[in-house]
Amino acid sequence: MIPVLFGFSDWALFVLRIAVAVIFIVHGFPKLKDLKTNASNFNMMGFRPGMLWGTIVAVIEAIGGVLLLLGLMTQVIGVLLAIQMTVAALWKKKGGQKLAGGYELDLLLVAATLILATMGGGALSI
Repeated sequence: MIPVLFGFSDWALFVLRIAVAVIFIVHGFPKLKDLKTNASNFNMMGFRPGMLWGTIVAVIEAIGGVLLLLGLMTQVIGVLLAIQMTVAALWKKKGGQKLAGGYELDLLLVAATLILATMGGGALSI
């Protein structure tokens, strides 16, 4: 261990929280803007009823991303996003996608959201 690095843990959580928030915001708001198309996409993927599951995902990603950006409800949002990304990764794996070029980002987001869920947003959050 390098003890001097522990002094930067709040900054590391800040960077992680902002990066994860931005990813979910840019993926969530387009879903939220067009719920009808989003519902159709979820139906085609086998998540029925698509309007229900698509809306839940859109709200968690978009609103959850904004809350993460601010550092509000970080642990709750972290758990919800970890569950969502676990489902996404398992769905891709079940569909035959490989780790590389398939569900690697999903796994990374599961890990990142679990870190935020267990550690919170850090001192640099609201």
